[in-house]
Amino acid sequence: MTLVRGPAAVTTRLPGVQRRLRRTPGRLALATAVLIVLGIATGVAGAVGVRQRIDLVHGATARSGDLTVAVQRLYRALSDADATAASAFLTGGVEPAALRERYQSDIADAAAALAVVSAGRAGGGRGDAAVAQITTELPVYTGLVETARVYNRQGVPIGGAYLREASGLMRERLLPAVQELYEATSGELDDARDRAAAFPWFAMLLGLLTIAALVAVQRYLARRTNRVFNIGLVASTAAAAVLVLWLGASAVLAAGRLDASREQGSKPVAQLAGVRIAALQARADEAHTLIARGNGARFEEDYGRAMASVTGRGGLAAVSDADRTTEGATQAAAGAARKWLAAHESLRTLDDGGQYAQAVAAAVGTGPESTASISNQLDEHLAAAIEHNRQRFDRDVDRAAAALAGADIGVAALATLLIVGAALGIQRRLAEYR
Repeated sequence: MTLVRGPAAVTTRLPGVQRRLRRTPGRLALATAVLIVLGIATGVAGAVGVRQRIDLVHGATARSGDLTVAVQRLYRALSDADATAASAFLTGGVEPAALRERYQSDIADAAAALAVVSAGRAGGGRGDAAVAQITTELPVYTGLVETARVYNRQGVPIGGAYLREASGLMRERLLPAVQELYEATSGELDDARDRAAAFPWFAMLLGLLTIAALVAVQRYLARRTNRVFNIGLVASTAAAAVLVLWLGASAVLAAGRLDASREQGSKPVAQLAGVRIAALQARADEAHTLIARGNGARFEEDYGRAMASVTGRGGLAAVSDADRTTEGATQAAAGAARKWLAAHESLRTLDDGGQYAQAVAAAVGTGPESTASISNQLDEHLAAAIEHNRQRFDRDVDRAAAALAGADIGVAALATLLIVGAALGIQRRLAEYR
């Protein structure tokens, strides 16, 4: 009996539903259900999307930014350690305490930066192999430097061979690995920033669809009841409009600040860090040219290429979006670079003329005209510019977070008001049919 009567029962229910939907109360009940579903969907999509972008700004973007800074710090520390070790070797015998302390400080700073990067990376990325390589080969480098130092103090010429091997390991293995790690972390930063700046298209479309549905229901009620306004639906529409405007405005403001963090922060920092590293490599090449005692043509060529990276088209002049502070620091750095080039020419004249001791003094002396002092001035100007632009990056990221602050709670509250207003507004009209 049941198998025979089931379809008949379904067919008798469908006309009943259709009859209800032909009547105003049934249509209003359906409109209420549709508006509630749209309100919930808009609120959930908007609030969840905002929360995800906030987490990306505070989490991924800030974390990736810190890791990028740590990798730049690692690169700088290793480059300076290589340059300082070469300069210390030039003095012969027991190296000056200041150079020894600077080398040890560089190695300690590199180890600390490497620890930050290792702890901060989530694992599984393309920079993990570079981290493992640096961790393994950094002790090998320091061991070679210490061996060279021991032989140098004893006056044994083989110390120079150990130092060249250490420098070769640094340039051919360690620094390329750090460069690979930097590209990985900067790529992660760009990806996190792009995702945080993404426009909430889905939530916006739901919001606009909700507003359109609210307007359609109000027009229907106006025709059926001859009442122009429904307070509940008007409040609901206003809440939906504010919700959509808040979502759009916060997304645009956050995206603008995140874009500024790239153009006015991380991009000039990367450019300045590249110039700084090139200057440190030039200092090491200058020292290795002297250490080679007439056989340093290759190092002299490397010095020229490194200084071209400092003063040439891709160097200080190419730093993008330089504000007054950055421009002042880069101009001072450019002046120091020109002064260094002139001092280097004098140094080479002394060395080529057989005045080796005077050339070494011109390279590692403590006077203001030595290339060591001038290169230190250049490094200080670049460090100041880098720190200033790091602060610009942090400020813009904080402003991006501020643009999104409270938007998730606000969107949820407005969606709740939207739902309540729509339900109460239509319920009052439904009550008139009872």
